[in-house]
Amino acid sequence: MADSFALESDVIRVPDTVEAVNDHYHAQGLTDGLPIIPPTAEAVQRMLAYTDRSPWEVVAVLPPQKGQATVEKIAINAVMAGCLPPHFPVVLTAIQALAEESYNLYGVLATTHPCSNLVIVNGPIARELDINAGYNALGQGWRSNASIGRAVRLVMINISGARPGILDRATQGTPAKYAYCFAENEAQSPWEPFHVERGYAADTSTVTVLGAEGPHNINDHGSTSAEEILNTMAGTMAILGCNNAFGTGEPMIIFGPEHAATVAADGFTKPQIKAWLYEHSKLQASRFSAGNFARFTQRGWAAAEDITPDTFVATAASADSIHVVVAGGAGKHSCFIPTFGHTQAITLPLALKDQTPAASIEDFRR
Repeated sequence: MADSFALESDVIRVPDTVEAVNDHYHAQGLTDGLPIIPPTAEAVQRMLAYTDRSPWEVVAVLPPQKGQATVEKIAINAVMAGCLPPHFPVVLTAIQALAEESYNLYGVLATTHPCSNLVIVNGPIARELDINAGYNALGQGWRSNASIGRAVRLVMINISGARPGILDRATQGTPAKYAYCFAENEAQSPWEPFHVERGYAADTSTVTVLGAEGPHNINDHGSTSAEEILNTMAGTMAILGCNNAFGTGEPMIIFGPEHAATVAADGFTKPQIKAWLYEHSKLQASRFSAGNFARFTQRGWAAAEDITPDTFVATAASADSIHVVVAGGAGKHSCFIPTFGHTQAITLPLALKDQTPAASIEDFRR
């Protein structure tokens, strides 16, 4: 825009219309294909008001391009994605988590596998920001979910360099590459929240990232007991074409509240659920093609020298590596989230500004 300036980035001057801004950004390959909000200096400064960190601080160096994700550059992408300023701490924390070595961002971004960066928000901030945890939590129609998830993707495009066909080599890709963000439905979960299980206090706000495929529906309207529902879930997990099929990675089950209530009513705790799913989702090695059996015994399965066609192999690295969360509204549906495989979930506490601006999320909606 004509009156734009930048704190550290080069100024882009284009005719002062939204159409001209979008034409420029699309031509430069700086978007996800959808229209953006022009990142004027004023809009970026409103975003930066929600952090104590310097605009020039490098939050992370992001592969595969080794781009320096400064606070300001992340804010620019958050504006472009349509985030409201109070969303910004969540986006910052997600980017910091993605840079953890065990997450393997390079692998998640550059693989031919159709995976994306799943963002899960827990704690009070999810309610304060109205991040959807209920009906259609993984779908459209919720600004917080869509814009936070989209901001993370735009950072991947514009700072990591993960552009389709160049450094993002996904064979077909996935709609989850546009935006992939939800909050856990803690209010309807019969178990401790996901972030509490991972070592944080219930009143701590956290952000978790996971290199994951899009959700696979688990439809079970007929089962009336925990073991029946878990049997359906285990069968959904036991698929040959999943990256977790050779015993790596951290697959996730998102329980719908109705399924969660039935399983909990039969006395199943989260550790018991994980142990049950781990044992009952194993695949007999003879089900794999000869080529895949050879490939996995050479560089996939752990303790491959002990595996024969009669061996049952796990679909997760361990029972503890299966993640269990609750999200969604009424209905007898849950979700299976396969992962890239060579990736680990990272959970970080949200770093909020010491004196957060007085404006609330409602003020920005008016």
